[in-house]
Order: sequence, then C-alpha cells, then structure tokens
Amino acid sequence: MQQTSQHALIKHRNTAAGDGSSVAILLSLYNGASYLQQQLDSLRQQTWSNWTLFWRDDGSTDSTLTIMQQFTRAVGPARCVEVPAGKGAHLGVTGSYATLLEQAPVEAAVAFCDQDDVWFPDKLERGMHALATVPSQTPALYCTRQTLTNKTLTPLSLSPELPDGTSFLPAMTQNIATGCTLMLSPAACALLRKAMPAPTFLLHDWWAYLMVAGAGGRVLTDNQPSLFYRQHEKNAVGARSHFLLRALAALRRGPTAFMNIFRANTLYLLRRKMLLAPETVKALDLLQKTQQPGWRGLLTRVSALHRLKQLRRHKTLEDLVFRVWFLLG
Repeated sequence: MQQTSQHALIKHRNTAAGDGSSVAILLSLYNGASYLQQQLDSLRQQTWSNWTLFWRDDGSTDSTLTIMQQFTRAVGPARCVEVPAGKGAHLGVTGSYATLLEQAPVEAAVAFCDQDDVWFPDKLERGMHALATVPSQTPALYCTRQTLTNKTLTPLSLSPELPDGTSFLPAMTQNIATGCTLMLSPAACALLRKAMPAPTFLLHDWWAYLMVAGAGGRVLTDNQPSLFYRQHEKNAVGARSHFLLRALAALRRGPTAFMNIFRANTLYLLRRKMLLAPETVKALDLLQKTQQPGWRGLLTRVSALHRLKQLRRHKTLEDLVFRVWFLLG
C-alpha cells in the first residue's frame, strides 16, 4: 500500500462515526516473524468480531512485513491498517505504541497487542464487557493475568495475582497492568492523547496505568488469564511469576533505578496536573518534596509514608522492599 493511501485510510477510520463497540488493536512490530503468525491467527478467532488492527513496523529486518502483507490480503485493508513508520523509524516500544494510539479511531476502545503472544478467543469480548460497566465519560483501563509459556507455548505458570482494586498511589509504586492484556476505553485513550508526548523512560502500559488512575479513572482487574504470554530469549519485557525470582531481580537492580523512575514519574505527572484529579496533584506535590537530600529528605519521606497510607505495593514483602527503597531515596 502506498503511503498516501495509508494516510487516507487512517484519516477515514478516525473520522468515521462509531457506536463505541469497536476495538482498535494496536500492534508494534520488530523482527517478530518467528511467532507473529500464531498471534495473527488468534486475532481472527476472537468472539468479539468488531475490531480493526492498526500496526506499525519499528524497523524489522526479517520477514515480518511479508507476513503482515499476507494477513492484510486475508482480512482486507479495512481491517488491517498500516501506520507509516515516519521519520526515525525505530522509536522503541513506548514511542511506537504512542504513535499507534494517536492514529486509532477516537470512538474506539483500544487493545495493545504483542507480536509473540497468543490471545484466547474471548479476550476482547471479556474486556469490552468490563469496560462497558464504567460510564463512558470516565477513563477506564482493563487488564488481566497471563498464562506464562515457553517459546513453544507449553504452559509454565500464571503471572502474579492481581488485586481486586487499585488506585493512583499504588500505581506509583509498581505496574500491575501488563501491556499485552491491557484495554482502554475511548475516554482513557483521549486522556493519553492529551498527555502526549509519552514518557521516554517508561513503558506504555505503566504510563497508561498512571494516567488513568491519576485522573480518577477506573482500573479493572481480571484474574482469569486472557492469553498465552510467550517467554523467550528475545522478549522486549519478560515476566517472572514467582515472588522470589522477582525479589532477586529487584535486589540486583537496587533502589537507584527504581527511584530514578519514581522521581521522573512525579515530575512528568506534575507537568500534566490539569489532566489529573485534585487529590492526585496534592499527593504529587507532597512526593516532590520528599526528593530533598540528606536528613531533611529522609524526614519528609517518613512523613509521606505516614500521610499517604495507600503509597504501598499490593504484596506485603514487595511493599517492604518498596518502603526501604523509598526511605533510602
């Protein structure tokens, strides 16, 4: 497809009227030929049939583009829309998904899609039913657990259990919304578009979780897995199901990496305070004050943990690690 016709088709789908029941599946690709066909096959098996795939290649050098061209011929160009790479073709995960999000139809829900997973047939249907329980003007995010597999899709375990409820302050301490399971309501998509540009230091799923929770939106968790999450040597981001493995990985990273992201998240969100709920802005103002050095900073962090009761992780031992790191600054 020529680039001019791609732009025209994207423009048509962005301006077309919708009934709120359509889903824009966003797929960022990078040398995904090894597993891509199985993922595309699982999209065609979805029980929720009102979807369109928007995809963008981030600079692949394998046969990824050939596979996508074959898929386009199979489902038709109206259901499989290529988003042009544009300048600086290799944007990375967050930049690529942010570009796709900007091109999704404004009245559609959005589902992020990884190139190497396999969706269960009812994935979209379950997500759409969950999002429909939230008023249309309220940003909503839906996420699920995953069945972790090896590279041949042999099940290994389940990803960690999700909490029944969450809010903004827990979102500052850790990301529980795994991108490959994540679905956003049209109101949540509109919120993220207003928050552009996406942060360069954060993956797209945590960014979406922080913004939706920070704006006073709804975060809907589902402990029934919705896909096979393939684990292999080329994962952009892998998953560890066991707490000890996650804890050891966290200890190896140490507090510095996490706290750098914590501080960057605080500043990024404060620059977008007009999009956030008043209580979120109040909490962020307090968290910014905790970034002072020395004893004064330590005292402000102790005070913040006392005042912000929900600034905690959902699991007890993981929360202990967070509190130690937060106090160390």
